[in-house]
Amino acid sequence: MIGSRNTGKDRTRGRVRRLAGAGLVLPLALTALVGGTAGTAAASPGTGPTAVVSMGDSYISGEAGRWKGNSLTDSGSRSGTDRAWITGSTYDPSKVYGATAGGCHRSDSAEARSAGAIAAVAVNLACSGATTENVFRTVNGGVPFKGEAPQADQLAAVAASNDVKVIALSVGGNDLGFADIIKECAYDFVLWNSYCYDDRQYGVDQKIDGVMANVGKSVDEIRAVMRAAGYADSAYRIVLQSYPSPIPRGAENRYTQSDWSRLNTGGCPFWNRDSDWARDALVPQIASRLKAVAAEKGVQFLDLRDMLQGREVCAKASKQVTSTAPASAKTSEWARWIDNNETQGLVQESMHPNYFGQLAVGRCLALAVAQPATSNVGCKNTAGGDQTGMYLTPAS
Repeated sequence: MIGSRNTGKDRTRGRVRRLAGAGLVLPLALTALVGGTAGTAAASPGTGPTAVVSMGDSYISGEAGRWKGNSLTDSGSRSGTDRAWITGSTYDPSKVYGATAGGCHRSDSAEARSAGAIAAVAVNLACSGATTENVFRTVNGGVPFKGEAPQADQLAAVAASNDVKVIALSVGGNDLGFADIIKECAYDFVLWNSYCYDDRQYGVDQKIDGVMANVGKSVDEIRAVMRAAGYADSAYRIVLQSYPSPIPRGAENRYTQSDWSRLNTGGCPFWNRDSDWARDALVPQIASRLKAVAAEKGVQFLDLRDMLQGREVCAKASKQVTSTAPASAKTSEWARWIDNNETQGLVQESMHPNYFGQLAVGRCLALAVAQPATSNVGCKNTAGGDQTGMYLTPAS
């Protein structure tokens, strides 16, 4: 009830504080390999094992791959949603995230690996929380991140020992401050009874030109590394992708905004007006600008704005996992909620595609790579289907 909001504030402040890390920050080269092993000897382009490489931020590193849907159960396997559960004992996130369990969160279901047989080797250089400057080469302004060299510098070693065919890039969201957007919009729902969209839109508009210039520079940095390794531009493709919305439009949310259910049950504490802005203004704006960068740089664009439609946190078309509704890609949510009571996982996992979502976006990448490198495509899901139901559309 609206009248109960003040009394609910104290018991929710602790949880809201966790939102400070939500979103994309919510945070070698050869040790980053998943799904295969790099050749041990240097190989000229075309002579090593074929490779797909993922670079950028948490939306491609595999953040939230630990979770198969969302459940209110806080113990054991959390109704089968927690893939880090060790039966009868404890939780081991390294089962999912490997050696990067505390940082980059490169999951075993990350996009490059979930894409299947598009290459013999999958190399995941992406890192949760990374910005464009963590992609640039050191010699051109690149900055190490979480104890690792800039991703373009790591790419040089991968390109020398593999025949790189595909480089998938997701970057720019952290530069735009996705974490702050999520945090402030949640604060406005829980504490202030106000909207966030106007202030947040202004902030994005002030930053976006510079961010997109840096996304373009990221592409240039990748090209420079590959050319130095002896690759012709036509020998491989770069796929620049956009972001999906982890929350639905207000009218598509199964919880009312007039009480605490969106926070305490659904894990999606956002007003309808702010939800509509995120889904129908912010996400399309970023996608359109990324598409323009792809066109300018001559790389393929993969539009993921609609990838989670109906599968978002709190979407009417999906449901939480319970003892009677087991985890399923056909019925469960495909994105990680904001932990409803601070007892599950890490805050940096919030608002990212989960295990099911990552299988889906991996399928999107495979479908995109099967198209000519000059084709720009969108990717959508089939209602009631699993990742095999993903299909391509012309990019918006």
